[in-house]
Amino acid sequence: MPFDQGTRNRLQRLVSDCRKRLTEEFTLQLQQDYGLDPRTGEVTELSRLTQLTDRGRHTAELLRETLAHYLAGEGESKAQRQAAIDRIIREQAFTVLNRLAALLMMEARGLLRESVSKGAQSQAFELYRHLAGTALGETGEAYQTFLFSLFDEFAIDLPALFDRFAPQGRLFPRETALNTLLELLNDHEIEPLWALDETIGWIYQYFNSQEERKAMRKASQAPRNSRELAVRNQFFTPRYVVEFLVDNTLGRQWFNATGGATPLRDSCLYLLVKPDEQPEAGIKLRDPRTLKLLDPACGSMHFGLYAFDLFLQIYRDAWQWEQQHGPGSLDLFTQPEVGFEPLCHTYGDEEALLRDVPRLIIEHNIYGVDIDPRAAQIASLALWLRAQRAWHEAGVQAHERPDVGQGNVIAAVAPPAEKELREAFMARLDRQDAELFEKTLQMLKGLPELGVLLRAEKELPALIRQVYVGKGSDLFAEQEQETWQKAEERLRRALVEFSEEAGATYQSRLLAQDALQGLRMIDLCRVVFDVVVMNPPFGQATKRFSGFYKENYPDSSSEELAATFFTRAAELLRIGGFIGEISSRTIFYLYSLKEWICNTLFDQAPLNIFVYLGGGELDDAVNETAAYVAKKGGGVEELCGFGMFHRSKDKQSSVKAMADGSAGGEIVFRPMKDFQVLHDAPLCYWVSNSFLERLAGLSTFGGDVADVQMGLAPRDEFRYSRLWWEVSPEKVGRHEKWTGYAKGGELSPYFCDVDLLLNAEHDLREIKADLNRKYPYLKGNLDWVLHPENDYYQPGLTFGQRTTFLRVSALPEGGFSVAGKAIFGISQSNESLLQSINTPSAQYLT
Repeated sequence: MPFDQGTRNRLQRLVSDCRKRLTEEFTLQLQQDYGLDPRTGEVTELSRLTQLTDRGRHTAELLRETLAHYLAGEGESKAQRQAAIDRIIREQAFTVLNRLAALLMMEARGLLRESVSKGAQSQAFELYRHLAGTALGETGEAYQTFLFSLFDEFAIDLPALFDRFAPQGRLFPRETALNTLLELLNDHEIEPLWALDETIGWIYQYFNSQEERKAMRKASQAPRNSRELAVRNQFFTPRYVVEFLVDNTLGRQWFNATGGATPLRDSCLYLLVKPDEQPEAGIKLRDPRTLKLLDPACGSMHFGLYAFDLFLQIYRDAWQWEQQHGPGSLDLFTQPEVGFEPLCHTYGDEEALLRDVPRLIIEHNIYGVDIDPRAAQIASLALWLRAQRAWHEAGVQAHERPDVGQGNVIAAVAPPAEKELREAFMARLDRQDAELFEKTLQMLKGLPELGVLLRAEKELPALIRQVYVGKGSDLFAEQEQETWQKAEERLRRALVEFSEEAGATYQSRLLAQDALQGLRMIDLCRVVFDVVVMNPPFGQATKRFSGFYKENYPDSSSEELAATFFTRAAELLRIGGFIGEISSRTIFYLYSLKEWICNTLFDQAPLNIFVYLGGGELDDAVNETAAYVAKKGGGVEELCGFGMFHRSKDKQSSVKAMADGSAGGEIVFRPMKDFQVLHDAPLCYWVSNSFLERLAGLSTFGGDVADVQMGLAPRDEFRYSRLWWEVSPEKVGRHEKWTGYAKGGELSPYFCDVDLLLNAEHDLREIKADLNRKYPYLKGNLDWVLHPENDYYQPGLTFGQRTTFLRVSALPEGGFSVAGKAIFGISQSNESLLQSINTPSAQYLT
């Protein structure tokens, strides 16, 4: 059953209905049973909840400790309590939904006897109740106990999702609400979806609605916190794009290493191999246990699931290689300290190796990070299910399957902020370890919004030297690593003891868990990867970390996260490693990113494939997207394949045709160095070299030819703008209340009717007052919003912010917005610019 639009719409309605019912159920439970009111933020004294049983009272205590944990470092205002209680409800809702969806997916794969698909009439529950007798009470209570036993069983392998003692899993719907939920999940139209790997990813996508994302974007141009950053950029990557990027990164690396002598050449349908290409195999082949792939914005682990398929074949190839070339022929140069024995010494035969490969892939090969804690649940589940499917297809019985370790999926959670608990823990450590712990938590403070962008491994050496040796001293890299590893092990051991000792509070356990998660994040940042594949956040970062971005990523700053993630990926890769990314294509053409283009894209990791996909590929995202592959340490003289499929009605087929050589004129191969003749090096791959050279000798637009200006951004345009027919003509003019207001709109060369008016009375007095109220930290400095230096009320040209080609229309006297930019002629008149910019030649360049 393909995931076409109709199927996605049905699943979206299901997820929306489930979230609504779970939210209503848990809101009532918190209000009526546990004394936590999300509407008012009030927390009832525990002593007044006399109706609670001992079990209910214990849950109420844990919920209050969870609330205190979430509020630590945030303050205790009414609004903050409301937000924290809303967070508890949201987390409980998505955890219950994910758990039940996971059980249904296990049923569909034969991993679990019928348990959820028929509710209390399911076969496994009837057997369970028959064995337990009447001791479990009425049917509803007994079925809940049965589900809890399943959760506890699967929590051994998947604690991030099934641990009932985690803060996200304290509540469960009552019988009526649970029956309603099961009825929704077991709808006959939804039932076939539980057998598909993509289903859990779409559930993750649809838990937050389009309306919620739109409301966030309307309230603020940039994300205001880590949750907004995650929700606003949550777009499920189409399967063919995933395969294209993984085939040309992980698949390409193995193809090169084997000299093309691998079955992956045929199974990687999107691997771009030139007809005459035949790479030379190395003397040694990499031991596959040392290959590392990272998705730094992993979501539901869509990239990792497909990479899993490739790794299965890579391990088969490695076994065959070692059989032909003997023990020691697999190269361990990237991880000599691990001490892996040859495969043939570790496993008796190929069958024994293949039985262990799913575990090896999860524990050694695939890494993922996300700032959304739901991602850690779903990504871990997705990989675990994929491993179980591999064993099932290989005929490996459940009792023969090896235990899967924790894996390498990490949620970038905030470090613990409870001052008293931190001090109590640090009092158990020696002075240096306590200082290291405190400084490490400070270093990780921005983790929920920065994730892997934090660059923890860059700060760690200086921190270790400062704590253990003293300022101004130095250590060799090996000593620093050894010092950190020993100290980290002491901290881990102390944290576990702190959370498990008699008398430890639930909040102590939460502190230890978050601190341990932070240590895992540091360890991940210190890994050197072979492949980074991603669909990272688009657009701006949160404003409160703008200083961090300027200091750590000066070439891309906080204005375009896709470029910043590319830079970070290049840092985390070893030389010869590959980056595969899908993002907005505008990052390759923005003048503000010219330093990033020159310093990172050209000097560190030049592209070797670039596919322009256009709009509509990422669900409701409005961006024009591109999928591309880069090689760290590659040369700008190497040919890059450019695919132009933005107008294709079947983009998947077009991308596949690029790989098999049948795409024809939609493909251009040229070296990246061609674009360096222009000082900002835009990827205008459709322009000939001779034309580029001539263009390089011309005056720059925006220099002495014309002035390009970005207009004002009043932020509340619905309040301060009107259509022209809503205002009396005598109130419109330069010295009146209302003035013309160009705000982009549809492409319209030469002339576009400016149908909006802006309230500009008394030099924008009302708009300025409103902005000062909304942004008090600006202290009245509104120039960056209103741009008073602009040539308002001057005739010029205007164009929209989002456009396929640059086409301009006449701008009458008046105002213009950030979305309706303006051009004013300097050495050439507005009229001549209007003609020249709208010519086919100019559009060819843009």
